[in-house]
Amino acid sequence: MPTVLRIGSFRFHFYSDEGSEPPHIHAATPDGECKFWLDPIRLARNKRVSPHVIREIEKLVFRHCDFLKEQYHEFHKK
Repeated sequence: MPTVLRIGSFRFHFYSDEGSEPPHIHAATPDGECKFWLDPIRLARNKRVSPHVIREIEKLVFRHCDFLKEQYHEFHKK
């Protein structure tokens, strides 16, 4: 489960067994975790993350989307 980005209290990571899924990123927060598809960017799953925090994470995903896609493809090509 490599962490590819940390911003404030958010940790962006992948799970190693999800390479067959479309590109996505998990964001862990102190309260829970959410998952965003990266192409197109949209919320895939939410576990205990408030709507306000989801919007904040979504903005970060948009801002760092190219980097997150690169990291996803680099990790899952192995």
